[in-house]
Amino acid sequence: MTALEQPPPSIVRWTRRLEDASALDVPVRALEPSIRALFGTRPRGSALRGEWLGHAIHPLLTDVVIGTWGSASLLDLLGARDSPGSAKRLVGIGLVAAGPTAWTGWAEWSAAGKRDQRVGLVHAVVNGLAIGVYTASWIARHRGRHGAGARLALAGAGVLGVGAYLGGHLATARKVGSHHSAYDDASRDD
Repeated sequence: MTALEQPPPSIVRWTRRLEDASALDVPVRALEPSIRALFGTRPRGSALRGEWLGHAIHPLLTDVVIGTWGSASLLDLLGARDSPGSAKRLVGIGLVAAGPTAWTGWAEWSAAGKRDQRVGLVHAVVNGLAIGVYTASWIARHRGRHGAGARLALAGAGVLGVGAYLGGHLATARKVGSHHSAYDDASRDD
């Protein structure tokens, strides 16, 4: 039996159901005009989508957020006694970077199709939850409760993993993301 003949993994079936979830069309339709006005119109939308760069900015910025938060957890788990301050700073940098990252994501969402907007909405909600958990982590750390902050960051990493999976699905499987048409020339095999 080939890979194409085997039933897809359960996570793939779940993701396909999410793409087909027409119940999400109600919140998508409610949000779309505001999101398009804030993040989708020219020149703001063009800049946020990365049209000036030739491809989407959103994936680059997600690496900053995921990288700083992941590094904070590594310091929490493996760092020396003087690492709590560095871990707190990394969580804070991730929180600051989360704003522009979300803006670029909403700009991409505003130009996406219906199925992708459904998944993108869930992606945004899950990532919003992760931002809330990491905010609680930063607050706990700021109050001197490093252990609670570290535990919250680990919980946030779990939530963020779901959001990252959905973002990866949109970028890789669904090909959502701005890019210059020069990249569409598949005949170039240099």
